[in-house]
Amino acid sequence: MADRPMVTVGRIVRPHGNKGHVVIAPETDFGAERFAEGAMLYGARAGEPPLRVVASREHQGRWVVGFEGVTTIDAAEALRDLELSIPAEELKPLGPGGYYAHDLAGCAVENPAGRRLGRVESVLLGSGVPLLVLDTEGGEVLVPLAEEICRRIDVAAKLIVIDPPVGLLELNEPTQGRGQGAEGTGAVAGKKGPGRR
Repeated sequence: MADRPMVTVGRIVRPHGNKGHVVIAPETDFGAERFAEGAMLYGARAGEPPLRVVASREHQGRWVVGFEGVTTIDAAEALRDLELSIPAEELKPLGPGGYYAHDLAGCAVENPAGRRLGRVESVLLGSGVPLLVLDTEGGEVLVPLAEEICRRIDVAAKLIVIDPPVGLLELNEPTQGRGQGAEGTGAVAGKKGPGRR
C-alpha cells in the first residue's frame, strides 16, 4: 500500500477482553462502514499486513473490533497505538462546502485583512472541537475549527481565513522565562460539520 495515498480512519487504543479484540478511537464519521465486518484496514507500521475486520460493535463513542488472525490478548496488545488507514480512493464524496480534515493540512491561514498568520500543519481530532495546528512565526498555535473563527475555507486554493478572538493567537507564543506553551489537539468543522473519512 506504500504506493497508494492512505487516509487515517482510527487508532488502536488497547486490547479488549480475552479474545484478541481491540478498542479503536475513530477518526471518521463513517465508523459503521469503516469498521464493519469484512472491511480491510491497513496499519501504518512498516511490514504490517492488512487487517480484515471479523467482529465489530460501537461502544461509548469507540469501536470494539476483532481482526482475522488476532485471537489472543498478546496479539491484540501488539497492535496497541497502531494507526489504521484506508486507501484515499475509498473516501466518500462530500457535498458542496464539505471537506476532509486531511485536506486542510498545508493551507495558508490569513486574517480578514489578508495578513498571513501561518500554515496548517495538521488537524487534531477527538477532543470536542477540532483544532487547527498552525505553524506561525511565534511557534505552534492551536485554533478551534469553528464557524465563528474560521470564516472562509477554500480547500482548492489552500486558504483559510480566520477572525480569531483577541488573544487567541498569543496564547501559545513563547514568553520570556517560559517554554513554548501548551500542546493541544483539535479537529475540523465546516458549515455542515467535518467530513471525517
